[in-house]
Amino acid sequence: MKLKFIPRFFGKLMPDLIWEIKDPNGVFLTFDDGPTPGITEWILATLEKYDAKATFFVLGKNAELYPDLYQKIIDAGHKIGNHTYSHQKGWGMPLERYIEDVDFANDILKSELFRPPYARVTPSQMRAVAKRYKIVMWTIISRDYNRMLSPRKCFRNVVEELTPGSIIVFHDSEKSFRNMSYALPRTLEFIKRKGYKCKIIEL
Repeated sequence: MKLKFIPRFFGKLMPDLIWEIKDPNGVFLTFDDGPTPGITEWILATLEKYDAKATFFVLGKNAELYPDLYQKIIDAGHKIGNHTYSHQKGWGMPLERYIEDVDFANDILKSELFRPPYARVTPSQMRAVAKRYKIVMWTIISRDYNRMLSPRKCFRNVVEELTPGSIIVFHDSEKSFRNMSYALPRTLEFIKRKGYKCKIIEL
């Protein structure tokens, strides 16, 4: 899903949100919700096979639960982003509690990058977060988490509109593994054929 499916009002309210990155041959794979035992290792091995780097938007609680697995992401040369401590939906949540959860995660993650779970945040929450973090959204979301979606459709969601500069969302979770494990290697093959390079997000 490309920009037409994104809540564009955020772009008007918060022009600093990052939806894509200008790069003549770079593609930016991202993985939300990990680290997850059994899944993260598979992702890391698959990325290594294609000499691909990615940015992992990590949950603070998972990094805390699985510190060795979290360290493997870093040791492999990938980038870490903050995805809150406990996968919070900002809607209906007091501003102070939301920011507290984000900052609590960052005590562990030490990242300047942030992505809000579900993109369910209020404008006031986004403005507060933006004072301390660079907010990375996406150009293409695979919808790998949708179990009603076929693995082939998940793959098509990614590659049909993939261009240099695209920020692509996959998920590092058991729920997403069926679709992600089909789509990711095929996406990497597609990127390789196009002559693009998978890069970490550096802003």
